[in-house]
Amino acid sequence: MPRTRAAFPLLLTIALLLLPASAQALPRGFFGIAPQTGLGPKDTTRMRAGGVETIRAPLFWGGVQPTRRGGFDWSYFDDTVATAAEGGLEVLPFLCAPPNWASPRDTRLPVDSARQRQGWAEFARAAVERYGPRGSFWEEHAPGTRKPLPRLPIHAWQIWNEENFFYFTRPASPSRYARLLGISHRAIHRADPRATVVTGGLFGNPKQGPPAAMDAADFLDRLYGVRGAKADFDAVALHPYARDAAELRVLVEGVRRVMLRHGDRRGALYLTEMGWGSQARSPVSFEVGLRGQARELRAAYRYLLGNRHRLHLQQVDWFSWKDAPLLCSFCDSVGLFRQGARFRPKPAWHAFVQVTRRARPR
Repeated sequence: MPRTRAAFPLLLTIALLLLPASAQALPRGFFGIAPQTGLGPKDTTRMRAGGVETIRAPLFWGGVQPTRRGGFDWSYFDDTVATAAEGGLEVLPFLCAPPNWASPRDTRLPVDSARQRQGWAEFARAAVERYGPRGSFWEEHAPGTRKPLPRLPIHAWQIWNEENFFYFTRPASPSRYARLLGISHRAIHRADPRATVVTGGLFGNPKQGPPAAMDAADFLDRLYGVRGAKADFDAVALHPYARDAAELRVLVEGVRRVMLRHGDRRGALYLTEMGWGSQARSPVSFEVGLRGQARELRAAYRYLLGNRHRLHLQQVDWFSWKDAPLLCSFCDSVGLFRQGARFRPKPAWHAFVQVTRRARPR
């Protein structure tokens, strides 16, 4: 057939249909890492070379505003954003951890008093004004300044972390969390009307029951049931920790069904933590040995990439970058690299690179 101008759209359509599902228009920032430890230029260079596009990082309210009248000190998070930008990586922050002056416990959602609600709203809005599309951080690092940086403003903001699990939130309450979402949504959208508000990553299947914890699907179902809550978030985040990729699939499909049941077909899904540990013969079901870690990584990404469009999957963050002892029951083996300053990759790192290169051919 002659290659007339009219034939090009048809040829393009055919070419797209022949592409595997994983290669069709992956969202920017799809492949992410949730690191446990601080990062330097060597880390971000290695990440970028391996296909990582986003890092997920905590933005502690108490870390930037330790005193009520002291204003905001963004220095620690400035370093995170600068390191990421230098490496060409985007940042997905999760806002959490109120200061002592606002709440006696950093696991309690700051919604009980006017002081807490106002303080959280000011913090959330100030974060967007600092790092969003019109943020002061990017003006300070514009071309011609003392330290220019690639402009990679933050567009998505995650509110809290595992709000259905006592380790990060007490009590696990959909109604209280809905209130925090409403405060956050209004504050963030005043600074950036086009920002994406993402729920905290729901822990997929905790062993405890209410009020200590709730299953992710049950918590989300009740969250949608709170009047007005659906309008206060644009995307749902999940932490589908599981024995294997088959169980991960059950958790993901369960949450997506809840979204569809509540008419949220267009709502995006983020997996802001996912991972298995490499330790063998462990009582922790998420630790499956070196080969098992690589095996489950491949199987999980195969399912997620193959079903991305149906799930409306926006981002997947592997937890974690390097092993870190003492932080949690399986944090000592969940990294793609072993602990330490040197880069000692595990089989899972090589598997991850294979996944990213097949998904985004160069």
